[in-house]
Amino acid sequence: MKKKILIGFAIFFLILGILAALPFIFKDKIAERIDREIQGAVNAQVYYDFNNISLSIFRRFPHISATVREFGIIGNPPFQNDTLVHVDRLQVDFNLRSVIFDDFPTLTGLHLNGGSLYVKVLEDGKANYDITFPSEEPATESNFKMAVDIIEVNDLDVIYDDRELDFFMALGQIDMVGRGDFTMDVYDLPMEMEAIIADVSFDGTNYLRNKKFKGETVLNVDLEQMKFTLGDGSFRLNDFLFDLKGYLALPEEDIEMDLAFEGKNNTFKSILSLVPGVYTENFDNLRTSGTMDFRGFMKGIYNENSFPSFDISLKVEDGMFQYPDLPRPVSNINVAMHVENSSNDLDNTRIEIPNFSMDFGSNPISGRFALANLKDYTMDGSLRGKLNLEELTSIFPVEGITLRGMLDVDATAKGRYDSVAQVIPSMDARLALTNGFVKSSDYPAPIEKLNVNATVSNPSGRMDDFIVNLSQFGFELENESITGRLRVQDFAALNWDGALQGGVDLGKMLAIFPMENIIMEGKLKADLQSKGSYADVEAARYNRIDMRGELDLREFYFNSTDVPQGIRINTSTMEFSPQRITLKDFDSRLGQSPLTATGFLSNYMDYFLKNDAVLTGQLSLNSSKFDINEWMTADTSEESMELSVVELPKDIDFTMAINMQEVIYDNLSLKNVRGNLGIKDGILRFRDAAMSTLGGQISMNGTYDPRNITEPVFAFDLDLSSLSIPRAFESFNTVRAFAPIAQHLTGNFSTKLNFSGQLGPDMMPVLSTLDGKGLLRVAEASYQNPQLLQAVSQVTRLNESNSLQFRNISIPVEINNGVMDVRPFDVRLWDYQANIQGSTSFDGSINYLLNMQVPAGRFGSMANNILSTISGTQASESTIIPLALNLGGTYSNPRVSLAGGNSIENMLANALRSRVTQERENIQEQVTQQFRAAEDSLKREVRAKAETLQDSVRREAERKASETKDRAVEEAKSVLRNVLRPPRQNTRPDTTSNP
Repeated sequence: MKKKILIGFAIFFLILGILAALPFIFKDKIAERIDREIQGAVNAQVYYDFNNISLSIFRRFPHISATVREFGIIGNPPFQNDTLVHVDRLQVDFNLRSVIFDDFPTLTGLHLNGGSLYVKVLEDGKANYDITFPSEEPATESNFKMAVDIIEVNDLDVIYDDRELDFFMALGQIDMVGRGDFTMDVYDLPMEMEAIIADVSFDGTNYLRNKKFKGETVLNVDLEQMKFTLGDGSFRLNDFLFDLKGYLALPEEDIEMDLAFEGKNNTFKSILSLVPGVYTENFDNLRTSGTMDFRGFMKGIYNENSFPSFDISLKVEDGMFQYPDLPRPVSNINVAMHVENSSNDLDNTRIEIPNFSMDFGSNPISGRFALANLKDYTMDGSLRGKLNLEELTSIFPVEGITLRGMLDVDATAKGRYDSVAQVIPSMDARLALTNGFVKSSDYPAPIEKLNVNATVSNPSGRMDDFIVNLSQFGFELENESITGRLRVQDFAALNWDGALQGGVDLGKMLAIFPMENIIMEGKLKADLQSKGSYADVEAARYNRIDMRGELDLREFYFNSTDVPQGIRINTSTMEFSPQRITLKDFDSRLGQSPLTATGFLSNYMDYFLKNDAVLTGQLSLNSSKFDINEWMTADTSEESMELSVVELPKDIDFTMAINMQEVIYDNLSLKNVRGNLGIKDGILRFRDAAMSTLGGQISMNGTYDPRNITEPVFAFDLDLSSLSIPRAFESFNTVRAFAPIAQHLTGNFSTKLNFSGQLGPDMMPVLSTLDGKGLLRVAEASYQNPQLLQAVSQVTRLNESNSLQFRNISIPVEINNGVMDVRPFDVRLWDYQANIQGSTSFDGSINYLLNMQVPAGRFGSMANNILSTISGTQASESTIIPLALNLGGTYSNPRVSLAGGNSIENMLANALRSRVTQERENIQEQVTQQFRAAEDSLKREVRAKAETLQDSVRREAERKASETKDRAVEEAKSVLRNVLRPPRQNTRPDTTSNP
């Protein structure tokens, strides 16, 4: 018996060992199959480490499981910076028999644990999830067989950013389980899902934020008809329970739906959990009572021309809630709401709220509202109530703020809005705040004597009977007061009469109403009066508008995360008249840069009241030293200092006269900067701008045009006089690219140059786009570069010094598409007459031809030996030898070779035998033609490089242009990572020990 037991155990452990060894035996086969399927199916960058793949037969016996850690997919351009999918741990189950014996493996399960999914759709419809191979490209057909019976997802974050539809959704901590036979065209899929809805926004409006979702249902999937039907189940949003039944179908381009929803076993507390700010950690301790009923449906077709009909109703009776630590409740909450649309036109939506009431402590508020449609906005509504602000702090948790005062509201409105017929609803509304008091625990003094008295009336419904009268507005803060009034009459003409007087300490206001990461100080004093009509503004009858007074700002300081440099305004006085705002005095310090200004703004009434108006003005700016580097980026670390493309407003027409003693820009010190700048139609224009720098003078006229933010362009007429050549090389990347010889030159240069091109996202010129034309003049310069000159000596056998002197050189240059052509010019190299021509490309490559006229005697014994073999010749040591050199490669790694000959001896012998000047000239012409033919071929290669580079720059510019929206995505990711997700506890055992 014992023997049989031992044999049985031995067989069991043998089978167990075989099962444990099987995954390792077939690991390479399975991994090779996975890699082949990925390569054949996915047109994107898939990253994973083969060493992070493990296999097991025990995780889901009798299936074999392949697990990969740190797996992800990154899109191709323009999504090369976006990770579509990242998975911390992915387990894929296969049928073991299919792996061992079948030609094709059978997939039986998917398990995802930890990761993120980022779906991004651009404005033009391009999507980062489109990673399958185009139909014209060959793609390996997948041979996987599907028999999946389980899908598990744990701790997944999802961001859906559709910029074409202006729809944004962020979900976090998604846990989901689905089971079913996914091999069939029609099957039931039992599903369970939990998630946090971080953000759901559409067309700029937020609909859900920071809500917990939980759902359980059976989904019937019909892949033939693309129809998805919800069976019995339950759903929860925060504490709100609801049922959702019906189907969603996708026939071609339309979305067909028939969905019904209804609240389940809910109380008033359930609907209260959806109110922002109420559903907190202490929500369970909130005292509530009351009943709630919610139901509705959506049925029909959704497409560009149709919207499903719907009917939604909500009813709350006898609702009440009270915070546990506060003495007063909000009680007698009664709401009845019905939103209905029986057509497929959203404009036919009807809203009815026949009853709305609640008591804030002892203060009742009640109202009603009805809206017939979204076409002529026929409405009938009212709102009445009184609020004791002191009681509010005993109802709602408001930390650090003391409130007092009485707010009284009584408003009715009835009628329709029709701008053509000059009809608006009749109105009678009164709002009064008396004896208001606000005190913050962060500041000892309160805002007091806060009084507001406003009425809105229109008894007839005609636009000319419309009156808004803010007859009183004012408050006091530490014996400083602000008072004002405003009356507006006639909804069409908008006649106004208002005034504002008094002063306020901005630092005190910020202490009472703090704003995060903002420092602000200063005293603002106003004495303004205005009377006029918007009809006169539209007609530019500014002489009929009375606008006068002064606005004075003193000792102002502002600092924030966006402006860490700080802005200080010592004094600023603006004087208002109907025609203009005059800046009488402006003494400031922007960062460390002092700046004073005077000027005026005109057309300001039109600008502030009309969307398409243009603000005009003149400014005179003066500074003793202005440091642009301080404002190069919001990040103050030196490594990250960079410029970005500045978009200019198209509704401003400014001219500015600048006079600055010194301007610091990058590594340049610009002295006596002066000139006129103009901004109009979104273009910056420079006129008569001049400055001293690099030992000389720069004058320029030109434009900066960023209207196409992804391809900003510039054009300048430059006049450079006596600039230091080596300092220009150090300071300008264009000089380093197109004139690398400048690093070995001493002396000054002058030029007049027409210069244009495109700027990159960093505001630096894109070298491959540059065009220009001019004449470069060098009065006197010295050149020392042993590497290049020795290379010339080795080829020519001329024993000359490692330095050259230049005097009175004029070099004609022309730049086309990033290639600088140097037209032929004469120069003396050592004691030889020479002619130089060629080009330098934006990529650093050089291609030059040097034609030198060298006396034969300078070649020494080599020439004498050749002369001794020639009888009856007129050649002598004074015979001029045409020596042509090709200079290629790059300036740092030049290639020097003879043009038109394979050795200096052959070239010299042929030249001496020719003897005749005409033949010598023919040789030079032939060499030049060969050089130009080769140069054309090189330029074609450079143009191809330029186009590739420009595409790269354009993509980078488009990426930066979308950074604003990308920041919203990053903020959502930050919320998902840091706010919604609690820190994970370290589950590893503590292996440390105390000594």
